[in-house]
Amino acid sequence: MNRLSGRHFLKEIDFTPADLEYLIDLAARLKAAKKARNEPKLMEGRNIALLFEKDSTRTRCSFEVAAHDQGAHVTYIGPSGSQMGKKESLADTARVLSGFFDGIEYRGFEQKRVETLARYSSVPVWNGLTNEWHPTQLLADMLTMKECAGHLKGLTMAYLGDARYNMGNSLMIVCAMLGVNFRSVAPKSLWTSDDIFARAEEYAKLSGAKVERTEDVQKGVEGCDFLYTDVWVSMGEPDEVWKERIELLSPYRVTNEVMDMTGNPNCGFLHCLPAFHNRETTIGEQIYQKYGVDCMEVNDDVFESERNKAFLEAENRMHTIKAVMVATLADTDIDAALAERGF
Repeated sequence: MNRLSGRHFLKEIDFTPADLEYLIDLAARLKAAKKARNEPKLMEGRNIALLFEKDSTRTRCSFEVAAHDQGAHVTYIGPSGSQMGKKESLADTARVLSGFFDGIEYRGFEQKRVETLARYSSVPVWNGLTNEWHPTQLLADMLTMKECAGHLKGLTMAYLGDARYNMGNSLMIVCAMLGVNFRSVAPKSLWTSDDIFARAEEYAKLSGAKVERTEDVQKGVEGCDFLYTDVWVSMGEPDEVWKERIELLSPYRVTNEVMDMTGNPNCGFLHCLPAFHNRETTIGEQIYQKYGVDCMEVNDDVFESERNKAFLEAENRMHTIKAVMVATLADTDIDAALAERGF
């Protein structure tokens, strides 16, 4: 049996650092096999449900392409495409879908929703994003950093922006688990919770990493290998919070000046996307007309520079999501199948 066979993938703290390293390594091997057009199909004939309460480009495309590459079939169920939560409970939905599908991806709101699906599902459930955690994104982030730097342990990353939700939580925890020094750089009112910070400190003691929270941009980014940011308002939050966030977070916008504060000319920029780096979106133009800002969490100078690794990161969503599905669903020896083809 494979290492993670039959497991749910709901949040990073359900796994050991060695488990996460295994998934990152597996993703790299599957990526190499795909690039060489010599990829073993380890999910042939499997059926995958994609259950989305929040829309997405990268998550949907990543699951669909990864599944097709591996010989699996996909059914997309969008925000208006099921009776979940309206006429049918989460528990009932999980039991119904388990009868049709071999794996279920969920992308939506509270973490308790995906946990409920997993509790009642007889097949693996994967978290494509909740308000609290974003585990598939973190695997992509770590693979990207490893590809760019050649290693993870000992690197230093700063996250600038609202650190209270999924990306702030997941980045702090995974960096601490894998030996990456992590700094959460934000106004104190937007810091990661004390509970998550305390848990990250425990992981950091074991990995040798250092975890910090600071309001000081200069102190937070100095010596960093990567700067990471995300949108200032999350899906599901009311429009009224834009004004407050713009006022609070404008000093934390990633610009060339902030990148230069790292003192590292090779410092990379990461973003889970989409990014508000100009006015070329409906929301971006609306924000400009209302508040007079032509970019938010990052400006065009950084986003359009060679320092931006966000598009590599986006591609790696597919490779790491493939690794999660293969690791939890494949019924043949994964390592042997890849080794036989030279990967």
